[in-house]
Amino acid sequence: MKSYTITVNGNVYEVTVEEGIKTSPAAAVQAAPQPKAEAPKKAPAAPQPKAEAPKKAPAAPQPMAAPAGAEGSVKVSAPMPGKIISVKVAPGQEVKSGDVVLILEAMKMENEIVAPQDGVIAAVHVNAGSSVEAGDVLVSLD
Repeated sequence: MKSYTITVNGNVYEVTVEEGIKTSPAAAVQAAPQPKAEAPKKAPAAPQPKAEAPKKAPAAPQPMAAPAGAEGSVKVSAPMPGKIISVKVAPGQEVKSGDVVLILEAMKMENEIVAPQDGVIAAVHVNAGSSVEAGDVLVSLD
């Protein structure tokens, strides 16, 4: 027999373990160990909501395809994975450095993705509602 002292959530328990005894599953259930030291009483835990079966996500809208040869030389990429909330620019629109080109939601936060330099929007590669991964090209500029 081996004796162990175990602390769980601030409660100290003295546990004795017997080795090499084979028992049926019904006999394996033992009485709960008695606490060694009196611990402060805690409020009962709030009931946990029941886990629901995962719901199938709706199909994400397909990104707008840029016309052949319309891709710009400056690419604005997604800094993190997320969902496009809104696109603030259109192809042919002039933008200044720091202008918001789209809003990316990541971890329940709305992040403004801005133009890195002055230019003209050559192509918008995503739609509102699209899911993107880090590094995906969102917009390209000339």
